Amino acid sequence: MANTPKIRFKNFSDEWVESRLGELGNILTGSTPPTNISELYDNNGIPWVTPTDITSNLISKTCKRLSKKGELVSRIVPSKTILVTCIASIGKNAMLLTRGSFNQQINSLTVNDNNDPYFMLTQSSLWSEQMKKQAAQATMQIVNKTEFSNIKAYIPNLTEQEKIGAFFSKLDKLISLHQSKFEKLQKIKKSCLQNLFPQNNQNTPKIRFKNFSDEWVESRLGELGNILTGSTPPTNISELYDNNGIPWVTPTDITSNLISKTCKRLSKKGELVSRIVPSKTILVTCIASIGKNAMLLTRGSFNQQINSLTVNDNNDPYFMLTQSSLWSEQMKKQAAQATMQIVNKTEFSNIKAYIPNLTEQEKIGAFFSKLDKLISLHQSKFEKLQKIKKSCLQN
Repeated sequence: MANTPKIRFKNFSDEWVESRLGELGNILTGSTPPTNISELYDNNGIPWVTPTDITSNLISKTCKRLSKKGELVSRIVPSKTILVTCIASIGKNAMLLTRGSFNQQINSLTVNDNNDPYFMLTQSSLWSEQMKKQAAQATMQIVNKTEFSNIKAYIPNLTEQEKIGAFFSKLDKLISLHQSKFEKLQKIKKSCLQNLFPQNNQNTPKIRFKNFSDEWVESRLGELGNILTGSTPPTNISELYDNNGIPWVTPTDITSNLISKTCKRLSKKGELVSRIVPSKTILVTCIASIGKNAMLLTRGSFNQQINSLTVNDNNDPYFMLTQSSLWSEQMKKQAAQATMQIVNKTEFSNIKAYIPNLTEQEKIGAFFSKLDKLISLHQSKFEKLQKIKKSCLQN
């Protein structure tokens, strides 16, 4: 293993020193105060961390918290202690932002004064890889305190650690910011779907845009436009596919609600043996992974696991895309009652939906289009920053 990284901050040239985690600070394995003694726990007490609480790299909130009496029978660590899961779900890591405790599935490292906590938190993802390999070779999926203490790591001097730690701290804050905005906007969208669309067989939504009062009309999807089930041109005939051709969508391509890029694309010859739909066609998966939905942004095609709706001139495509998440719920219930997990073209055509006039559709569609663009923006920034962090860790 090389003992210096590929990229360094200016004015650092010393070799990094191989160390064991036990040399870098104090290591503890957590414990669980008896859960049947309620006075050991207090919602206003200090955090008590379990693996399920580790959902980000910084922790201050936990499902359970310890009382003053609970602290007396627990292993307490100061703030900035690094926690790493060491049983079953091995290698999840985080830093405690406050004084706290944790259960026996977690080992901790409270670094000494010669080391920077945030540098160690960042590097802990590299320890995780060692731990997973080590646990995979054992009968039980566990890395005990002694094994954890013996994990090897290359460590620079404190000044370089602080420089690297500060860099990753800023990067992590940016990642958390966009992740938080993304998750909040998703919750806002969920609430808007529940309030701007009729629920429980009602024919009007709870909340409406100004100047709309007409009842929504119950319709079947087959009445709203043209419905098709996709097909797969023979994959052993290479001339039917072309990387510069039109998109050919499979369920694995549906990772967001707007699609223009796909793993495979059809050639001109491929188009002749496929079912082609125009842009703004709604696609919904109808076999196995039922109810994934998206809108094609360009002219394209799709496989037999997908049904499509190309809406007529009386309906707004983005409104239908937004409402398609509600069709998905009907489809999942329908498929769950069948022997095979499938919703065929006829069944898809008969899905019921409450529909307003075109003007109200366009108003709702435009609102959700703006909201979805904001969600996509923060999701994209979050994912790009994660890739940047991964690259920085490697370098």
